[in-house]
Amino acid sequence: MQFPGLRKTRSLEITRFDNIESLAKIDAGFRSYQIIFRFSSAAVIQIGRLGSFKFERGEYVYTGSAVRNLSARIRRHLRTRKKLHWHIDYILSDSRVRPLKVLISTLPECKLNQLTPGRIVVANFGSSDCRSGCISHLKML
Repeated sequence: MQFPGLRKTRSLEITRFDNIESLAKIDAGFRSYQIIFRFSSAAVIQIGRLGSFKFERGEYVYTGSAVRNLSARIRRHLRTRKKLHWHIDYILSDSRVRPLKVLISTLPECKLNQLTPGRIVVANFGSSDCRSGCISHLKML
């Protein structure tokens, strides 16, 4: 899945999660990532101090970044057992959620997010440190 506007950026699509340790070989030139996932049924989830939100059944995309060690961040998000720290951790730990693919990009996080279509479902999700005017880094596709 390549979103319009992103065709000219260098990216990598990962669709197999059976060996997430293989992500350790991600090229250092990548700076941001998107996790595309599906809710199998509607859910209400408490997202830390952000609040409780209802999510419809369907596909979503989360855009994030890591200054150092991008692969470790992605692997952590995809683990089923983890301390809930980032907003996305609360969603990905829910049993109704299944990761579909991960896209990694050379674009800065906010630029990647702004080029990605979708409907904002939770304001301030994953964007508390955003300086580019992003309302949220989570979108329903």
